Amino acid sequence: MTEILTSAAVEPLPLEDVDLADLDNFTDGVTPWRMFHTLRHQDPVHWQPEETPNSGFWAVTRHADIARVDRDAETFTSTRFVNLEEVDDDQIKKRASILEMDGVRHRALRSVIQRQFGASVINGYTDFLRGLTATTLDAALAKGSFDFVSDVSADFPINVLARLLDVPPEDNQKLIDWGNRIIGNTDPDYADVLLHSAESEQFRDLPFRSPASLEVFDYGRELARQRRGGDGTDLVSRLVNTTPRDGVPLSGQDFDNYFLLLVVAGNETTRHTITHSMLALLQHPEQLARLQQDPSLIPLAVEEFLRWASPVYHFRRTATRDVELGGKQVREGDKVVMWFASGNRDEEVFGNAYDFDVTRQHNDHVTFGKGSPHLCLGNLLARTEIRIMFEELIPRLADVRLAGDVPRVRSNFVNGIKKLPVEVTLA
Repeated sequence: MTEILTSAAVEPLPLEDVDLADLDNFTDGVTPWRMFHTLRHQDPVHWQPEETPNSGFWAVTRHADIARVDRDAETFTSTRFVNLEEVDDDQIKKRASILEMDGVRHRALRSVIQRQFGASVINGYTDFLRGLTATTLDAALAKGSFDFVSDVSADFPINVLARLLDVPPEDNQKLIDWGNRIIGNTDPDYADVLLHSAESEQFRDLPFRSPASLEVFDYGRELARQRRGGDGTDLVSRLVNTTPRDGVPLSGQDFDNYFLLLVVAGNETTRHTITHSMLALLQHPEQLARLQQDPSLIPLAVEEFLRWASPVYHFRRTATRDVELGGKQVREGDKVVMWFASGNRDEEVFGNAYDFDVTRQHNDHVTFGKGSPHLCLGNLLARTEIRIMFEELIPRLADVRLAGDVPRVRSNFVNGIKKLPVEVTLA
């Protein structure tokens, strides 16, 4: 089974035992929180060595410091890449997406599809999303016993993504598999080629060094060919038929990397948030009971779901100048890593930070970023998907139980759950 982590259960890990670069520390659902707890209290801006070929990074673990780094793109740039992998100038030219851009070009590329993620559009999806949720739940709940990940939390967001891209539902499994293989590039169960293995060198110019990226590129290019010059309103049509505000059209490479980002980000984070939220409700049945008794609490609970889940552990920046941060001297060129998951358990911001509380007020989580120009473009869509999922799911449940182990993705980037076996009794 899986351990329930509370403030009483967080035994500080000795600082010398903290290793955020050791991926095996991220597979039990407990050790990451012990490491973050130690760092916030003992060394909130901590130098973390890494094995070659990487050179180490500053781990930023307090909410206030995370917000400072995230807001200041001039001092802490994304242009040297946002993952821990260290890349050279040639790789940057080939692999950069909007995540790895700052300033005018970043804003211009965001603007191409920004309206599609605005309130006027997303609110218009409500009936579609509710119907899609019902279809997903009808199929899953009828089984009685099933894997919540594959049957619910992966199935639902990928159907939404298929709608936004205007691709047939029969392609859903391909989209899911691509996301697993790309984001799971450090997990032997998912990766075609493990990051930093000798074999990965031949894929060094591909996003996440994943050969699955080539399949995503081919798929996206065919969609682009079909929709170029048309009048569609789907995301692919917007990308190929819209000139960004800075007047510089998307190159073929820009399109490839943008499309791949949509495929990965449009599925993985919402999927893992829904899964973690369901697990939390299983582990805290009194909180599930509160939502069953008062469904009007669900929109408030969504923010606690997002804080609790923290589906992305970190994003990286790179210092553009020497700067003081948290009492440490950061040098130009140093990697500076914002551990969002740690910020979401900062006791200076969240009272009873290790309590899962669906009635929590003033929930200033950093799951989507904090005051950043890189604030998650799809945050409203994600919130809407999560809200509707639990508005539809919770009233259907008379009882729900965990029915097996909960394996986690071997990654210090994505806080992912591979399987969540459950048994349900319908109301």
